Amino acid sequence: MEKRQDKKQERRKRLEEIIPDDGLRTEMLSRLYQGDPILGQKGVFTNLLQCFVNAALEGEMDDFLQQSKTGRTSNRRNGHIEKTLRSTAGPLSIQTPRDRLGDHEPIIVKKRERELSTGLDEVIMSLYARGQSVEDVRFQLQQIYGLEISAGTISAVTERVWDEITSWQHRVLASCYPIVYLDAIHYKVREEGTVTTKAIYTVYAITTEGQRDILGLYLGESEGSRQWGLILEDLKRRGVEDIFFFSVDGLKGFKEVIEHVFPRSLIQRCIVHKIRNSTCYVSCKDIKAVCSSLRQIYTSANREQAEIALEAFGKRWDTKYKEIKPSWEQDWDELMAFMDYGDNIRRMIYTTNPVEAVHRVMRKVTKTKGAWSNDKGLIKQLYLTLKYNEKSWKHGVSNWHAIQRELMERFGDRYSRN
Repeated sequence: MEKRQDKKQERRKRLEEIIPDDGLRTEMLSRLYQGDPILGQKGVFTNLLQCFVNAALEGEMDDFLQQSKTGRTSNRRNGHIEKTLRSTAGPLSIQTPRDRLGDHEPIIVKKRERELSTGLDEVIMSLYARGQSVEDVRFQLQQIYGLEISAGTISAVTERVWDEITSWQHRVLASCYPIVYLDAIHYKVREEGTVTTKAIYTVYAITTEGQRDILGLYLGESEGSRQWGLILEDLKRRGVEDIFFFSVDGLKGFKEVIEHVFPRSLIQRCIVHKIRNSTCYVSCKDIKAVCSSLRQIYTSANREQAEIALEAFGKRWDTKYKEIKPSWEQDWDELMAFMDYGDNIRRMIYTTNPVEAVHRVMRKVTKTKGAWSNDKGLIKQLYLTLKYNEKSWKHGVSNWHAIQRELMERFGDRYSRN
């Protein structure tokens, strides 16, 4: 019995230290027991935080006036300035004390500030990065925190990231990347009263340390090899000197622009894209059998066996689907480039699926959008989306040590010096 009483007294003592005001303490405990909300405009914690901030501001003024006496200057209090602060706990009504000489500079809430530094900007950025529109963000902040924030304020917060985007887009890159994946994704943007389709060119790479990284997002008109050539030139300007493998889709002219900018690079045509294109006119009843025959080609041990498998494919399917075999023969060198390497490197370069996985992250939060009001808004949305979803695309390559050994063996000094 005595132990219980001791514990009660200890709990009461702790509460008195945290909330000295008897009335406020009783009110807050009563509201907690009633199940009132913790945060928001009428939240229990909001009231406590408001009292804490006001008490801290009074303490700042007391300390300032005490120091003024030490310096032999005549100064004293001169009332308060009332204002409402935005915070993640809800709106706070605070009273900032003033001094007669106007020399006091508050630290917790500076002059002309309207927001308590509780991470509200980060909350706005996070909501926006997850595909919320400005109006959606306004609604969420009002519902969760009881805050009324204008669309202009939210836009101003998200606009602050633009300098970061510019710096990221122009940062200096490493001199060498073993593998780079190139692909584009398309979005609709309003331009001069009409909606046009534009391409976001994504350059996704694996570093010499086995880490994945996005080297850049470039906005342009519909995807074309000429634009890719300009992007590759930009990579060179930013410090890239050597790339071992490019994994690309079947865009016309891709090979020529890559060889022009990086003549020593090996070009691997995406096998998955090729299969998709080869089977687009195959009847449903044959699709599994055709795919199985194609699989015998790209899973062969070497080029010679792959050629034998291609001949076998032709004997079986030329009568019904005569266009498939010639299309593989036409792109044979680019399709079979991965055959000259071990299984680990083969798995990494045979498809552009890694960069398409990045595009899935982008589509996940942008699929509900009709069209962006301008190019800048689109880039800002995509950058924040990738920044807040790094775990899904920025991670190390599995079995990198084995891959590294083969890179050392195949590329020698080209790899080791980097």
